[in-house]
Amino acid sequence: MKILNCPVNGPRPLSEFVFGGELRQMPDPNTCTDVEWAGYVHYRAGAPGMKKEWWYHAPSGTWFIAERNTMSDEVARTYLYGQEDQK
Repeated sequence: MKILNCPVNGPRPLSEFVFGGELRQMPDPNTCTDVEWAGYVHYRAGAPGMKKEWWYHAPSGTWFIAERNTMSDEVARTYLYGQEDQK
């Protein structure tokens, strides 16, 4: 069974989580062009490697960030959004 570490609840079975997509910087919707907005909505960097991703722990309602290598599927660490500099 694959285990993912929730930063609030600790190690839990992967079946309790929902993948939320890659963490990406959103352009300012009030100042960006239509092309920039369309790129943000529709285009993803699909190259394998270390990615920051949104994950959701469904039983607790916790959204968090996982740094995961998409090539090896190994999770380097997980943390709550805004706490990436805390160890």
